[in-house]
Amino acid sequence: MPIYEYRCQACGNEFEKLILGSSGGDGVSCPSCGGSDVAKKLSVFAAATSSSSPPHSSPSSGCGACNESCPNRR
Repeated sequence: MPIYEYRCQACGNEFEKLILGSSGGDGVSCPSCGGSDVAKKLSVFAAATSSSSPPHSSPSSGCGACNESCPNRR
């Protein structure tokens, strides 16, 4: 269920909308003015990362993303 960013062509309001299922964003309206003339904005995917130390830097550190067979899992 992706979150899309939109801009209302009528009032200029920018907003986000969670799109459920396979509707693809049909019927999205501006929460500010109620207008249906909205344009989907291009957005950049963001991910938080930590560069302080690589995963598995010490045997007791465990990265949290390991599966059951990882020797570094706590």
